[in-house]
Amino acid sequence: MAVLLVVVVSILMMSEFGTSQSNNNSTSSTPIRLSCGSNAAMSSSSFFSNLNSTIDQLRSQLLNNGVYYARAQNLRNEDSVYGLAQCRNYLSTAHCVACFDVAVSAVESCSSVNGANVFLDDCFLRYENFNEFYDNPQTTMDVGVAPTGICGNHSASQPTSFNQTVEELLSDIQIATPRTSNLYVASTRQVSSSNATIYAIAQCVENTTQAICQNCLDTAYNNLYSCLPSMEGRTIDLGCFMRYSETPFFQDNQTTNIIPFLHQGGSSKLSIIVGASVGVGIFLLILASSFWYKLRKKPKKDEDASQFQGVKNYRYEDLQSATHNFSEEHRVGKGGYGEVFKAIIDDENVVAVKKLHVSYGKAITEFNNEAQLISNVRHRNLLQVLGWSNNGPELLLVLEYMPQGSLDKFLWGEKRGTLNWRQRFDIIFGIARGLAHLHEEFHVKIIHRDIKSNNILLDDYFQPKIADFGLARFQPEDQSHVSTRFAGTLGYTAPEYATRGHLTEKVDTYSFGIVALEIISGRRCTEVKFDGLDNDSNYLLEQAWQLYEKEIHIELIDEALDQNDYEEEHVMKIIEIALMCTQSPVTLRPSMSEVVLMLSIGHSLGRKQITRPTFIHPERRVHVETKGLQKM
Repeated sequence: MAVLLVVVVSILMMSEFGTSQSNNNSTSSTPIRLSCGSNAAMSSSSFFSNLNSTIDQLRSQLLNNGVYYARAQNLRNEDSVYGLAQCRNYLSTAHCVACFDVAVSAVESCSSVNGANVFLDDCFLRYENFNEFYDNPQTTMDVGVAPTGICGNHSASQPTSFNQTVEELLSDIQIATPRTSNLYVASTRQVSSSNATIYAIAQCVENTTQAICQNCLDTAYNNLYSCLPSMEGRTIDLGCFMRYSETPFFQDNQTTNIIPFLHQGGSSKLSIIVGASVGVGIFLLILASSFWYKLRKKPKKDEDASQFQGVKNYRYEDLQSATHNFSEEHRVGKGGYGEVFKAIIDDENVVAVKKLHVSYGKAITEFNNEAQLISNVRHRNLLQVLGWSNNGPELLLVLEYMPQGSLDKFLWGEKRGTLNWRQRFDIIFGIARGLAHLHEEFHVKIIHRDIKSNNILLDDYFQPKIADFGLARFQPEDQSHVSTRFAGTLGYTAPEYATRGHLTEKVDTYSFGIVALEIISGRRCTEVKFDGLDNDSNYLLEQAWQLYEKEIHIELIDEALDQNDYEEEHVMKIIEIALMCTQSPVTLRPSMSEVVLMLSIGHSLGRKQITRPTFIHPERRVHVETKGLQKM
């Protein structure tokens, strides 16, 4: 131990020298998490000899310019030591080594055991006497310490715009980081409503795989999401680190160009951005020469129409032409709100054009108001409105085009069985985040009223986007929607809304619970299934509740899923959260922000916390609902 103490003293002296040279990248001298192992070394003298040698080797590697990740091992005698260290890539070599020195001094308190890990904002250090974490990046052995989120004490003054900016920035670096060669990204984003700039980084250990890095950052993102609207937050895991702050902690010229890593079409987006820097004169010349062609061939913005933050008002005839007169071959969907057509507009952009079925006189005025509202909604899990048209025989919306289609196709349609458990959980979590944004984060509370599996669209990475939010008032009356005052789909609709017209955001919470059960089971909520347990036939919610009461709700999971693909405890937890969302009375249901939190942190649920849902069979709902709504 004396040898280690000598090393620590010398390290502290070097750390003081390194820190004194700090500027904007000053190294934090306070560990944000320190964990010591639980087992004593077999031989203190041999273990600490190996430890000192390992630390010397790690430090020697980090002294090389451009080296931010180091591994070393010493296997003499019986007490082997495996160590690794990593610095953030925005540090200079001197600051990296200085942070490492502080980390070494911090683990002195773990001197009586044979393992430790310590995290600082700028670096981390870990050593153990086993090699699972060292040789195999897929190991789950993490000395019993769960991923941790640490939030700041101060909240943003304008939480709506701040939350949206941070969420979008973290979402982008969460996607981009695993696709970079060094598994590291630093990026910034300006808050739209202020002059504030958000700084954020994400980093995975360099010997891991892209898939493991992605899974680690998914958890990190979920932990940081729960920090909002705190002005700073960081989340730490033994495989990755993510941080955001309104205070700069790296220089503006140290950011990563993440555009090529975000989408498959990233390279083309990059060329657009580069091309935009060409001289104004050349641009205007090209624009003038092509104007007449685009005027004839492409849908255009109505010059007399208003614009809502970049959302265009298109001429009806242009969208009609782009969809080949709304031809059958261009139709990609049909639902309660209307038909959806694939179209190519504005510089070959592929979009979806939704033709709304509306027949009452005030529709245009209401449509304009609704279009203005929903066009301002921006969230990664909400389908973006790109434009609209109100000057033709039908009202049209121009939306993002999702080539993967709707969720129901993957649960019981032609793509059934292709979603693994990780993808299903991500979809459940994404829907929850989208609804939380509509209910609590947007400046106006929006209640969807018709959450169902075919209103959930999937992007190329199987991330969900909620469609048709804000369109409930345009819902026509048909066999699935029993009143023009009632906008919902039988099987998904909360009992209090279906029978009494009582509308709160908890109606969406109920529908979310039903969709979550569909995703887990791969089964329609309106499908009757014979239950061998009670010799009875049940709908999905009834069966889920009966299995939960018998504590065997794992049996609800889709048989198409590989049993090696999921942990039973995790699936059962998600089923319990779904059942919480369907409880009666309404006051017992969690808010969607609480659902997001439970999904993020693995909240443990006790059986007494969940009450029995109210069951209303779909074939008996029409009579009851119509009678109830006539009294309103």
